[in-house]
Amino acid sequence: MAEKPVKSLILAAGMSTRFRSARSKVLHAICGKPILSWVLEACRAAGIDEQIVVVGAMRDQVQDAYSDAPDVTWVVQEPQQGTGHAVMAAEEALADFAGDLVVLMGDAPLIRPETLQTLIRTHRDEQAAVTLITAILQDPKWFGRIVRDAGGNLQGIVEARDATDEQAAIREVNPAYYCFRWPALRQVLPDITNDNVKGEYYLTDAVGLLIHGGNKAVAVPAAEPSECEAINSRADLARVRNLAPQRILQAHMAAGVTIEDPATTTIDTGVEIGADTVVGPCTVIRAPSRIGANCRVGPLAHLPAGTTLEDGAEVAPPESPAYLEPEPGEAE
Repeated sequence: MAEKPVKSLILAAGMSTRFRSARSKVLHAICGKPILSWVLEACRAAGIDEQIVVVGAMRDQVQDAYSDAPDVTWVVQEPQQGTGHAVMAAEEALADFAGDLVVLMGDAPLIRPETLQTLIRTHRDEQAAVTLITAILQDPKWFGRIVRDAGGNLQGIVEARDATDEQAAIREVNPAYYCFRWPALRQVLPDITNDNVKGEYYLTDAVGLLIHGGNKAVAVPAAEPSECEAINSRADLARVRNLAPQRILQAHMAAGVTIEDPATTTIDTGVEIGADTVVGPCTVIRAPSRIGANCRVGPLAHLPAGTTLEDGAEVAPPESPAYLEPEPGEAE
């Protein structure tokens, strides 16, 4: 039997007033790449060929930035009334779709393709109506808690503000990575209400409705803590900018690159580096750049965007500034 098609639905409509910016939050860069691009590229790397992006606030900026993306369909959510409402706004774009819908947040850039592949594979293997990727956190903070029965079956998601003391102690959380069988989700969308403090329609309510309707729901604790990081403020942006480089450097080291001091090295996403190249301390490499094999870069090197180094090239540290050099006749 042929597998059902899969599409992504990326929610990127929020205003994010805490960000205090004239530019859309999802266009701010992390390691040389906009926040939204991290999510789109993770979907593509996971094998999802069609992306639907829900926009609202500052939508012209976002659509202009991705005007050359042939796999993106745009949906406008106006006004913005919650995650469930965002999915409702996409119903027309999904009118003839009968496959699996991966729903992600556009401001959570550290989702890995491997995690999305696990989500889709588990959803299909279990023949579930909805599958969630969850995470186990030492500090669950404001995340919704995953509630299971004695047999480990998913019973629902409880928002942190609504949790009892017992539920608040649960460390398994919902970072908002879903895969729905779209016809099943579409059927329960009219039953989601906005009877809550914010007056919004929440996608988590759809999960509860599917479960209570007898549909199979699965939750898989497969997300790393870093994948739970969403960006709603400048402080969040700074925190993610500290986490993303670690992933980039680890990938280069796994591919055979020596990075002598990861703590002082910055390499943008999209930089290519050949095996057996050594990157010295206090080095910055901007994307797009291509560094060959067996090179030596740094220490104290800065390679601007567009740099190309052939195999075996060396980039030496800069000359000492004149003000540090000894005066004529001064003892060295």
